[in-house]
Amino acid sequence: MAVEAIAVHPLAPDHIPGYVVGADGTDTLFTVMTVFGIALVIGLGVIYLTLHAIPERMAHKSSHPQLQIVGILALLALFTHNNLFWVAAVLVAGFQFPDMLSPLQSIARSLARLAGRPVEEDIPQPDGSDPAAEPAFRHRDGEA
Repeated sequence: MAVEAIAVHPLAPDHIPGYVVGADGTDTLFTVMTVFGIALVIGLGVIYLTLHAIPERMAHKSSHPQLQIVGILALLALFTHNNLFWVAAVLVAGFQFPDMLSPLQSIARSLARLAGRPVEEDIPQPDGSDPAAEPAFRHRDGEA
């Protein structure tokens, strides 16, 4: 038995584009564009969040002392969409601030040695107590 050619309507075009929905109802172009759109949104989200994490990664990699400040600035930039916070986070993470306290302590120790006084590492508190533990206001005797 010979295969008969299917009769095509005389007004039908010779070629039908691939994006035209077939008789079974499957819309291939819609399916492809839906998957592409979802993948694009997820991909752009990953890139956006990776970009916002750059200052924190820089500060963490160099064991920066202001790591928490960098993290807060990056988080503020993420939630407020204010790029100034992100730029500030990059600047804080990118530069190490100079240590001003060590040279001053060295000068103080050298002067104490020259003066013949004992070198003290920390400033002593009066009567050996912690100032944070004492109340800021003291009542006089007999008052509540």
